[in-house]
Amino acid sequence: MEVLYNVLIFVHVMGFVFMSTPLFNLIVVNERALLGPSFNYHADRYMENIIRHGAIRCYVFQFTVLISGVLLIIFGPVGIEALWTNWIVLAKTIILFTMMGLLSYVHFSLQPKIESIVSKIGPEDAVPDGFSAQLKPNRVRRKRLATFCLFLVITAIILGLQVYGTFSSILTIVLIGIGALFAWKANKTLLRFGWI
Repeated sequence: MEVLYNVLIFVHVMGFVFMSTPLFNLIVVNERALLGPSFNYHADRYMENIIRHGAIRCYVFQFTVLISGVLLIIFGPVGIEALWTNWIVLAKTIILFTMMGLLSYVHFSLQPKIESIVSKIGPEDAVPDGFSAQLKPNRVRRKRLATFCLFLVITAIILGLQVYGTFSSILTIVLIGIGALFAWKANKTLLRFGWI
């Protein structure tokens, strides 16, 4: 049973690590911005493909975290009652379902709007005036949601480290604040050197 529990912890942590999709989407979007604001069919199509296909991978990682988390609660020392007695487990669960909801909103609402606009132009077509302006509102909203999701992933990891032994409240707040600053920085700048 101990081996199973250790494997579940590994799978759970790896699922969270791989849910770093919002960070990499922000990096892709900020790399694309280096090409300027005008629509570039090949660069924009490539970027949209990366983001669109990343949603399915993110769903897989989210469900991996959900299933392994439930199994950890069932087979671990905290028990199923931790969902309502341990605020950290409850907070992580709420965060996970919030991220699933945000991903669904982006994947089923925002991304199809962007795709419908981008699909109007082919690789050889001239870009009509105002085309980038049509894309901008949905892309800005998607970028903001990716930033918020990145913050949620960081917060869930900070809380996940505290399931069996909590940090001081001040340290937890400081770490979450640093996570928020990093998510904001990832939104505003291209992270060329990792943290920097």
